Amino acid sequence: MLLLNRLRPFAAKLPYPVISVLAGLAAFGAYTSMYAFRRAFAAGTFAGQQYLHVDYKAWLVIAQVLGYMLSKFYGIRFIAEVKAQNRGRYVLMLVGISWLALLAFAFIPAPYNIVCLFVNGFPLGMIWGLVFGYLEGRRATEFMAAVLSISLIFASGFVKTVGRTLLTSFHVNEFLMPFATGAIFVLPLILFVLCLEALPPPTAQDKQQRTERRSMPPHERRAFIIRFLPGIILTVIVYLMLTIMRDVRDNFEVEIWHGLGIKNNAIFTSIDSIISLIVLAGMGLLILVKNNLKAFGIIHLFIIGGCILAGVATLLFNAKTIEPITWMTLAGLGLYAGYVPYNAIFFERMIASFQCKSNVGFIMYVADAIGYLGSISVLLVKELGNPGVSWDVFFKDGLLILSVVGSISATFSLIYFWQSARRSRVQAKPLKFSAI
Repeated sequence: MLLLNRLRPFAAKLPYPVISVLAGLAAFGAYTSMYAFRRAFAAGTFAGQQYLHVDYKAWLVIAQVLGYMLSKFYGIRFIAEVKAQNRGRYVLMLVGISWLALLAFAFIPAPYNIVCLFVNGFPLGMIWGLVFGYLEGRRATEFMAAVLSISLIFASGFVKTVGRTLLTSFHVNEFLMPFATGAIFVLPLILFVLCLEALPPPTAQDKQQRTERRSMPPHERRAFIIRFLPGIILTVIVYLMLTIMRDVRDNFEVEIWHGLGIKNNAIFTSIDSIISLIVLAGMGLLILVKNNLKAFGIIHLFIIGGCILAGVATLLFNAKTIEPITWMTLAGLGLYAGYVPYNAIFFERMIASFQCKSNVGFIMYVADAIGYLGSISVLLVKELGNPGVSWDVFFKDGLLILSVVGSISATFSLIYFWQSARRSRVQAKPLKFSAI
């Protein structure tokens, strides 16, 4: 607390661009550190272990995603109502619980330790909303959110590289490796959370351009959903498809690369770094678009293009026109070009376009809850119904479906929101919620 009391006056005197850069970097660091507690286990293969004729690692993924999904449903209320002064404390407390679950995972014998991944996943599902809460509602939210969102791409590969290094170079036990990986990131997490806590609140100019952000009681949440229901349904369809395929890539990337005949540990970070830089550049440039509705439309085009790119790259790979590394790079770029905007700026610009006094966390967690419900459903169907299909084949087939369903739904979403904005002239008439 003493350190924060010294940091806050200092941060308040910094120029706005400097604050924005530092905020983006702190959010990136905090969320990347969180990933060490969430995704490190995926660096292991746990080969040769099955329970009830289902691969042991698949059980681990299912357990964690189930916890993560339930967390998203709980987070619809929790994130919508959380007070700004409690964010930092909640981040450290929730990550701490997940870390203790990884310690239990290391010492409880399989298959009983599967439940530890459920306990690990539940608290981590709230972290995104808490971290993004520091950034939303500011003139530079696009830039800061773009930097934060790169952690969604970079952190996954980076953490797997750290985990694989512990396994292969330091010979850490496969069950202890997730806890050991988390230990490496404990101090960085605390440091980055302190930096976020030191950020000054949004200025009056921020609130004027992006609308004031505040907690939402139940009646306002209901009114928001009813007001935008058709667009929300279309948005959730796209996000559902993107979440499923992103989760497959994230959880089984090692198996996908092995299926393609590539076993280089460094491949995760190198490919994801390229994707991160491209997505960062594309999203960061949106800060130059001051008109919120226009920016909202451009974001839709970004998502549509990402869905199409993932499908086209997969068709080219199936036709043996491009090599595996090229395909995984282009498919990953398309996948994250669609996925990342929803986690960063889609709902930020939506709220600003319609001048809703609300917060991004609420509607994001509605989409996330349904997205992860779809993800775990697909995992269960695949493992229980057709476990013989390899993850690289499953990934390819899924990307083709995403390309068609995602691009069509996103196009209709763009049409709905554009027409809705023009009909109601909401840019001149702020949306006010009343009790329902």
